[in-house]
Amino acid sequence: MRIGVLGTGNMADALATHWVRAGHEVFIGGRDEPKARRLAGRVGGGAGHGSPHAAGRFGEVVLAALPYGAGEVVVAELQAALGGKVLLDCANPVGPGFRLLTEGGPSAAGRLAAAAPGAHVVKAFNLCHEDVWRMTPPVFDGRPLAVPVCGDDEAALTRVYELVRDAGCEPVPGGGLERAGLLEATAALFIGLWVAERVDVRAIAPPLAFAAGPSTESGAAGQVRPGRWMSSG
Repeated sequence: MRIGVLGTGNMADALATHWVRAGHEVFIGGRDEPKARRLAGRVGGGAGHGSPHAAGRFGEVVLAALPYGAGEVVVAELQAALGGKVLLDCANPVGPGFRLLTEGGPSAAGRLAAAAPGAHVVKAFNLCHEDVWRMTPPVFDGRPLAVPVCGDDEAALTRVYELVRDAGCEPVPGGGLERAGLLEATAALFIGLWVAERVDVRAIAPPLAFAAGPSTESGAAGQVRPGRWMSSG
């Protein structure tokens, strides 16, 4: 697979390294071309480097590893090159006080979709620190890290699922792109709990078998009964 990377920061570094190791062709695009060249050298595998426009033209999948706000500006400039391609967003719109910056408006992923309406935007890789993505692989208590993925196009999702597995993780279907905001809100909550409260967020949720409570009255053990936790209006 040909992967264009927009950005030269830590997320670009961590994910591109996995994908080069998996045998994908990678091209690093940055406005600071010397930084793009240095990152291409670090990830190895003959990765190319150049401008964001060159990365957008190169990739079948284009990773937007850019700060919130900057992403939609860069993507808007590249929209002609991104038509029909997978645009993978890993941004977290989290501000001071672990506040969700998109509150009341479109998600970061939704803003990318509006900036490049011909692209197939997929949200993934936003719930962990970049050093987790550097792990080879990210496995905890014997289980690969699960990565929620949100998007509307099945072919685009299939490509991203492959890239998740190539990072040593397991993809989890997270629904359509309209649910990307939930992933971003989850990141804001988790980061605040991890950093400010030193809480292990794995302790928040019960095991799947108890997700709907311990009762088995409506079926097999562990069967989820949505009516129990949704508002009745």
